[in-house]
Amino acid sequence: MAKKIYDIKHPRTTRKTEKKTVESKILIKEKKRPAVVSTPAVVSNTVARNKKDKKSLKGPILITVSIVLLLVGIYLFFKLPKADITIWPKVETLSFQQTIVADKNVNTVDYLKNIIPATYFQATKTVAQDFPATGNATNEGQAHGTITIYNKYDPPKSFTFKEGTRFMSDSGKLFIAPQKIVIPAATKSGSKIKPGTVNVEVRAVDGGTAYNIAPSNFSVPGLKGTAYYYSVYASSTSDMTGGYEGKVKKVTDDDIQEAKNVLIEKATLDSVDDVKKQISSEYILLDSAILSNAVDASTKTKSGTVTENFNYSATVETSALAFKKSDLDKFINDYVVSKIPAGKTILEGSSNADYSSNLVDISGGKATLNLNISSSIYQDIDRNNLILSLLGENDNQIRQIINNNLGDQVSKVEIKFWPFWVKSAPKNQKTVNVFLKF
Repeated sequence: MAKKIYDIKHPRTTRKTEKKTVESKILIKEKKRPAVVSTPAVVSNTVARNKKDKKSLKGPILITVSIVLLLVGIYLFFKLPKADITIWPKVETLSFQQTIVADKNVNTVDYLKNIIPATYFQATKTVAQDFPATGNATNEGQAHGTITIYNKYDPPKSFTFKEGTRFMSDSGKLFIAPQKIVIPAATKSGSKIKPGTVNVEVRAVDGGTAYNIAPSNFSVPGLKGTAYYYSVYASSTSDMTGGYEGKVKKVTDDDIQEAKNVLIEKATLDSVDDVKKQISSEYILLDSAILSNAVDASTKTKSGTVTENFNYSATVETSALAFKKSDLDKFINDYVVSKIPAGKTILEGSSNADYSSNLVDISGGKATLNLNISSSIYQDIDRNNLILSLLGENDNQIRQIINNNLGDQVSKVEIKFWPFWVKSAPKNQKTVNVFLKF
């Protein structure tokens, strides 16, 4: 077989050569630009350097933390310990009875004289109101009209009738003239006489429809038995009108008394309320230290007056005597302090008193108070000196010291050390506390 002959190179060799050439070019380009991915050898070197750096920092950090913890421990050891000692003193109650005077004429509390200041308060209240009349009355309207009076007395003369002169109708009904009457004399001409006349308004002496009479003739009862009786007379030319009967209300004595009672009570309540509004909460006002007086109670309407309503008014003056609670508390405290045995102390807030008053002179500004005083006391304990004696002592020693100082005046002692490793009271006075419980 004929052997193939190539002009230059075998194709395989050519491809291999081309491949190497391309790889060489790529490698050259990679060298020209910065490396992005480290080779395994580079990564291994970097990790090794980091581990070495961490080892070099770990030592100083541990040393620093240890020093800090040591310092904190030393601080806590010396500063943190404390001791709380709680003592329950025995308490006894003292009771006293005392009478004192609250007087508006004094300004200060004096337990030696048994007196405290008082303050005088006053208020006046006037109230008025309409009340219904409850009495029953008959209101009979009186008939009235005009009559003509004739005077034909001979020899002629005039007559004068006083007000209230009565005239009797021929049917027996009486009417009166409310005003004075002058009747002219008659005039005479020969044997003829012309009567003098005058027209007069009259009204019935009683009310009712029975006096609404028709035109009538009237005589003058006051002239009966005299020569004038038949010469002086009267007549009417029209009906009498206006007489009627009806039921109405009138004021009774009971109505007036009831109105008085109601208004005095109302004025009293209002005036007491006005007084209390003047007294602040710092004062004590006893019910027995309030006095109310009715200074006026009246009505212009008289009993028997025919009316549907009437007005009544009343004025009440209220006075009160009060004292400050702080003054009473001061007296009680000063009084108890003067009575308690030496070496004892009052339990704060335990003093109190029940009080009553059976003698009050409001106008004089004095009120007598009966006090029932009670107060709790206990053995006086100087906590500062006691704390100084407990510094550095353990539980048993502390209990023994308290027992030596207070003995049977204490019912219970509780001791707490803190933190848990502390077994005795610190020697720093500020970290030892003594508490009292009751």
